[in-house]
Amino acid sequence: MLPAKTPTLSRLSLSLALLLAGAASAAHAEVAIDVIGGSEISFEGLVQADGNWFDNDLADLNGAGANGSDSEFELRRAELVLKGKGPGNIDWVVGYDAKADKYLDVNARYKFGGNGNTFLQLGQFKQPNSLEELSSTKNNDFISKATVTNTFATARRLGAAAGYGDGNWSVTASVFGRELTRNLAHGSGHGVRATWAPVNGEGNVVHLGLSYVDNDTDTLRLRARPNADLATQRLVDTGTLANTDRLRTVGLEGMWIKGPFKLQGEYYSADVSRYGEGVGDFGGDGWYLSGLWNITGETWGYRSGVPTTGLPDAPASGKWQLGLRYDTLDLDDGRLLAAAVPGGAPRVDGVLGGKQDAWTIGANWYWRSNFKFALNYVMVDSSRYSASAGTVVDDNPNILEARAQFHW
Repeated sequence: MLPAKTPTLSRLSLSLALLLAGAASAAHAEVAIDVIGGSEISFEGLVQADGNWFDNDLADLNGAGANGSDSEFELRRAELVLKGKGPGNIDWVVGYDAKADKYLDVNARYKFGGNGNTFLQLGQFKQPNSLEELSSTKNNDFISKATVTNTFATARRLGAAAGYGDGNWSVTASVFGRELTRNLAHGSGHGVRATWAPVNGEGNVVHLGLSYVDNDTDTLRLRARPNADLATQRLVDTGTLANTDRLRTVGLEGMWIKGPFKLQGEYYSADVSRYGEGVGDFGGDGWYLSGLWNITGETWGYRSGVPTTGLPDAPASGKWQLGLRYDTLDLDDGRLLAAAVPGGAPRVDGVLGGKQDAWTIGANWYWRSNFKFALNYVMVDSSRYSASAGTVVDDNPNILEARAQFHW
């Protein structure tokens, strides 16, 4: 088993080396390269190294003791991004994650009148849904996105989008196909997201949003990790849903920023259309609510329907944040019936994928312009029908998570 872990340790060592090397360099948000053909080209990167320590209940979240311990260490992301501004109102981006071996944003956008909310876009980009999914990865409030976001939000796909709006409201619509990297997400569809900020001032924002995504799917499996990105086991899982036709997801968003405080929440409802005799449709839903406090007094900005995270007011001591989040996911859409024979196992009518609730307590430290360190503690309560046990089984683990991040 140990040799199989060697590449993981090498990637972790590489990421830590980059983190330490960056400490000796001047702090910059990006590296300017040149102006070619009227386009100002810059280079950005993001390296994240994660550690998870599992206090397992029933399931071994670390993959049946794959490395002989209850911990996991991994290079989470190694993103390399080229960006261009110009010529004119055109901007473009080419991103690649060397850790996941997949393309990130690869697109070009034309902004009408220089307005970032009124545009045409072609290529691969995050689809117009989910406040948390659209927010910058390097500034996520918690190490893992909410369970319901990871399950229902539609991320990057190849397609075309059009947006219209201003600083206080926006409407974005898209059509999309598969993910650019082969053998990943596929299925054509369309989406739309509308946002409105009735209050939009410095350190004082109220945001409301509504989204809808509809895409086709031949087979589908909905499942979720226990708010730990390095966990190899899922505690809630619908199994493979055969004969699926369409997946339709509705999302509701809300956010309130008041000085150093941010309150944010989302609700998702997903409906799966299925065909075939004796096969019923499936529905699942979930939501999260999170609160964040900048202890050092900084606030957030707001642009294009998402919050923006600024630099520390005092770079030498950095910016400190405390956060708390509750999220819940329900993948049960069925019931248990009496056994076909006396003493036999109950029969399942529908799909019983399980329910999962989680509390996450977190602390973030942004140091200077390039570094972020995060520590999270996650408490999970899950329940799912087990065919082998013939009953609903509870599994309630706890996880300690840490992340070191270097961005330029």
